[in-house]
This record gives sequence, C-alpha cells and structure tokens, in this order.
Amino acid sequence: MSFITGLILLDAPGSALNNAGRDESARTENAVATKLIRARQGAFPYVSGQAFRYWLRTTLENGTDGWRAAPIFREQKVAYTDANPLDWWDDDLFGYMRAASKRAGAEERRRADPTRAGETPTTAEITRVSPFRVSTLVSISPVTPTQDFGTMSRHDGDPVPHEHQFYRAVLKGLFSLDLRAAGTFSYRARTGYRNLDEERVNRAKGASLEHLEPEQSYRLPADERITRVSTLLRGMATIAGGAKQAIHYTDVTPAVVISTVTRGGNNPLQYLVTADPQGLPRAHTDALRELVKVWGDQMLSPLYVGWVQGFHDGQRERLHAALNDLAAEGGDVRLPHGYRAGHPKEMLEALAAELQEHGRSWLE
Repeated sequence: MSFITGLILLDAPGSALNNAGRDESARTENAVATKLIRARQGAFPYVSGQAFRYWLRTTLENGTDGWRAAPIFREQKVAYTDANPLDWWDDDLFGYMRAASKRAGAEERRRADPTRAGETPTTAEITRVSPFRVSTLVSISPVTPTQDFGTMSRHDGDPVPHEHQFYRAVLKGLFSLDLRAAGTFSYRARTGYRNLDEERVNRAKGASLEHLEPEQSYRLPADERITRVSTLLRGMATIAGGAKQAIHYTDVTPAVVISTVTRGGNNPLQYLVTADPQGLPRAHTDALRELVKVWGDQMLSPLYVGWVQGFHDGQRERLHAALNDLAAEGGDVRLPHGYRAGHPKEMLEALAAELQEHGRSWLE
C-alpha cells in the first residue's frame, strides 16, 4: 500500500481562521472566540481538519478545471452527498455516509423534489472512509490571542460594540492520501466497508470497471484514478478560505509543504519543522537525518520540499544544506530517491506530474 504523505505549514500573521462561536468571557454580548487548545504550556490556536477539508473542497469545486463535485441533498436535519464515487471525485477522495431518512413520507418527498432529478438511487446504507486525511493544524508554539474591540457606528444612535479574538501564529498539520483506496470501491456487507450498494454495483458492472473479486471491490482505470489524485494535489497548491477574511485577510496557501510517497500510512515528517525557543519555525535537520536513516527504505519517491522565499529564509537555507548532504554520493545516510526543492505550489505540481508519469505501481 502506498500513500502520499505530507507536512504543511500555514502562516497566519494576524488571523482568526477558525472560530469557536460566542466568547462567554467577553465584555460584550456580540463577541467571537477563536478555536484554541489549552495546555500547560499555554493556548495553541488551531484550524480543524474539517475546516481545512472544507476550504479544499470549495477550492476544488469552484476553481479547479475538471473537478466533479457531488450534489448535496437535505432532509430536515440530515444532509448528504449523492454518495456515488463512480461519478463524483469528492465522493471518491473525501468519503461519505449515506443513510436516507426512513420516516413516513420521506421517500415520497424525495421523489417530489425537482432538485433531486439526477440523484443516484440508494438501496442500502453505504459509507466510505476518506482516502484523503488531514490532521488538525495547530500553532507550533503557544500564543495569547488578542481581544479586538470594535463598534458598528454607521447609523444614528449609540454605537453597537462587538469583540473578537485573533492571533499571530504558524500552524502545522499533516496530510495523507491512500493511493490504493483512491478509485477502489468495496461492496462488502460490513459496517464501514460498504461503499457500493446494489444500484452502484450494477453501474460499476455496466461501466466495465475492473472487478477485484477476492476483495469484493470494483476499481476505476488507473488513468482516471491518477487524474483525480493529481487534481486534488494541484488544488492544495491554490487552496483558499478561512474565517474573518474581510478584516484579517490571510493567504492560506501553504508557506511550507514537505511531501513524499511512502509504503504504509505512517507519517514520519511531523518533526521536520518544530519551534525554536522564541516560538519561531525551526528546520530540525537532525530529525531529517534520522527520518532518512529509519524510513528511507519506505520512501518511493523523491522528497518534495516546498518552502516560500521570505518565510524564515535562514531556516529554509539550513534545510536545503542538510538535504544536499543527504543527497551527496558516498554519505553513510542518503535519500534513496533524492529530493526536489522550490515553491510549495511548484512542488505539489511536480508530485502530481510524477504521479501521472510513474504512479501506476503506487496505486496497487
């Protein structure tokens, strides 16, 4: 099993990217708090994995050529996608759970809803674990959020006070994409494993998809699977989103992305960037050397190192020097497939291109 494995840093110089709702401790009723992890060391702002996935799905849906996003249907307090990974790329790579309401009259209301004309009929409860996974993106060091006080005063009468929190931080997270699971759909009658019901199995047969009978699965052609995954990688390079953008405009494209293709789903990249005593990003070159020594035999591609110029350039150069040593001939510890370095967008696009050129063996 092969996985695209990565580390990502977001630079939030004065931001409130993911909020927690009303701040009960504030001086005003109209106050918003940021999401924080409170620990002994202090408060760590974070962006939830759900928020990051939402940013990415929205970017892919609205700004990426060729991406096919599933329609969403709602029944009272229940919402779900079409749950058809054969047709919809986000159902394939982001997963789904489909359990339509069985209440009296629900089926009649679904049939009468004109917005559901193209819906894929569903004959059983189906779920799909997301091949694409992302961690919570957490500040690399504790910070004290700023409590910003403002007023709405463009009207007659007293100003209306409001408050919100924001922070200055570097957020770090991990991501992983299971290449074998991408474009491979199980029909096993087991909770959590049944991606396809009878209707979708029949459609897979009709499309002459590869049948993996021992695994009770159907698989899309390799070219289509590679196209879906490489398009997602390119979407990550241009991701946009985040709360409070009107007053804290923050570029959430990655400041740093380090990625590679590995055997198995472990992510050994987490400690390549840590915080120094001042809470600033630090390239941990000893951790890099240990990673190559311990995990080098599990790496299937070059190490792609994207680091934006202007973002802690001294650490960028420090990391590049360590990479050069590990790529040199005759060293006792060597990167098995070398490395590539540049802008994060360039590196995600380079990995996507390599996937299209050499990735068929990684999909098995």
